[in-house]
Order: sequence, then C-alpha cells, then structure tokens
Amino acid sequence: MNSTLIVCPQIGPMLMMNSSTILLPSPKFPNPMLRLPPSKTKQCGFRWQSTRTPKPNLAEVPTDDDGIPIEHVKTLAKFNSRHNCIRVLDVSRRADHPLAGSRLLLLDRPGNIHSISFLLKTLTTTYFDVFATLPPLLPPGGGPIGVLGFGAGSAARLILSLYPDDAAPVREIHGWELDPSVIAVAREFFGLTKLERQHRGRLLVYIGDALEAEVEGGFAGILVDLFSKGSVIPELQDPKTWKKLRSRLRVGGRIMVNCGGRCVEAEDPRRDGDVVRKETLRAMEQVFADQVFVLNLGGLGRKEDSCLALTGTMPDLDAWKRALPVAELRRYVDMWVPVKDELRQ
Repeated sequence: MNSTLIVCPQIGPMLMMNSSTILLPSPKFPNPMLRLPPSKTKQCGFRWQSTRTPKPNLAEVPTDDDGIPIEHVKTLAKFNSRHNCIRVLDVSRRADHPLAGSRLLLLDRPGNIHSISFLLKTLTTTYFDVFATLPPLLPPGGGPIGVLGFGAGSAARLILSLYPDDAAPVREIHGWELDPSVIAVAREFFGLTKLERQHRGRLLVYIGDALEAEVEGGFAGILVDLFSKGSVIPELQDPKTWKKLRSRLRVGGRIMVNCGGRCVEAEDPRRDGDVVRKETLRAMEQVFADQVFVLNLGGLGRKEDSCLALTGTMPDLDAWKRALPVAELRRYVDMWVPVKDELRQ
C-alpha cells in the first residue's frame, strides 16, 4: 500500500496512521491560523492514530484533490514548547497540491497551520492574503500596524513585500507572539532574521501577551490572529477585550480579525469552531455595533469556511480595489457583508 498524506479540510490538519497511510488534516484559516483551500489554513498539527485501535476506512476519506504523497512532505522540526506542539514541514514542489512548494508551521495537537510561506510566490491563497488588503484602509497618512499572534511572520512578510517603504501606508509593523519558541523557529526556518534585517526599524517583534500590545499614538490598524489549543482564544468572546483593543487604535483605525470557523479543530471538543466564531462576532458587535463586516472564505467555493471580521464603516469598494497593489487581492473586496447578515445564517 502506498503511503499517502491526506489533507482533509473539514477536519483540520492532523496526522493519522492507518496502515501505511497518514492523514494530515487541512490547515486552518483561523490564525491560527489557517485553513487550506481544497485543490486550505490556522495551524497544522499532527495527531497519530495508534495502529492498535480501529482505523477509519480510508475508502470513506475524500482523497481526490486533497492527497499529498508522503514522500513529498519533509519534517524539518518537531518538538513541544511550553505553549505549543511545534512542527515545521516542507511540501515538495513536485506535489500536485496547492501547498506544493510551501513551508508550514504547525502548532497544537490538532495540527492547525499557523504560518505558511512559498519559495516561488508571494501570495498564499489563504486568509493571510485578506490581511494584506488592510493597509489601503488605514487613516490618512498611514501608521503602525499591530500583528497580534505573529506566528512565523506570514502576515508581516506579505505586507512588507506588497507595500514597500517608499509607498507604504504601513509605517511600521509591530508583532506580538506569546511563545518564544515560535519566534526562534521563525528565525531558523522562515527567514525572519533576514526580514528583520531588511526592514530594520520598520519590523519590530515582541515576546509577550498580545492583548497588552500598544504603541505611542495608537495603531492605524490591528490584525488579530489569536488561537490557543486549536481555538480562538476565549478572551475574544468577551466584549471587554474588544473595548480594550479599540482603545489602542488611533482615530480612523481599523481591526481585522481571523475568527476561525468550522474548519478550526480545537483540542477541547467543547470549543466548537463555528460556535466560537459566532460568539466572537457577537462580542465584536456589542462594541462596534453596525461597524463590523464579515468575510467568509467559503464563499470562494472552498470546503473550509474560515471567517474574517473588519471594523469601521464600509469603505468605498472601488477606491479600495484601486489601492490594492496586486489584482489577485481585489476579489476579496466585494465579499464583505454586515455582521448581522452573517449571524442570521
């Protein structure tokens, strides 16, 4: 029997042994993380299924477009830190899969993908690309962006690449990550050291509680990608957290949030991804009222249903599209709907 790595978007990234078969749940698109598109991303962790217990029938597992032969996947690092179960994977460019040529950071036992980078392309076809649409919406004159839940720096790398210094509404990027081991891995395997050197003074990374993040004068924008144990952190279901984050914005500033969804698999089965998503949106709605908009990546025909939220008034969509640096990002602009419409579903 051939060894095969299976990405199963509805379950989330994980490794399961069935005879000679490995099942890798698809990455999540919450931040953590990230849910993979089927042909999705926040984290990718491994869960080994003992060969001494009954195995699922592989014939019942969808493998048409999701399979990655295990010979195309290489594990570069695997260890437990104080906060995470860390894996770094390389997917060969020879793999017939959207993740071909990527490097993945997997955190937590369920195997969610928290960061992704490609050797030969900038965009990721994940929620990180949506994060990269925020800079044109910053207040006049731009300003600093906070990345709460930095991971290996996927969002920062993308924004720094698409909005160079001489054209930047983004004056600085300040990233917060709770786990120092994640930053160490980012520097060792994801080129963060080089990125910090190239953007010295513009990219600043901190180890600590992201909910305490602040800069003098306030953030022009905040990207929130906070997951723990495979779930959006409980603090984001509390309106007091959103009041606190709102106070860290300068006038006209906005927050964009990875709210997860069904695609996010938590270590605690009681933390259902869709329930947590709705509770997070309701907490935001209590604070920002009708100035919350939602984008569901399932609207692109993907199996995953990762959800992002944006605060502030609805922008001029045509002007937003014109300000985006690459055409591929424009498709996301028309996908935002009022939070009330999303919560009705």
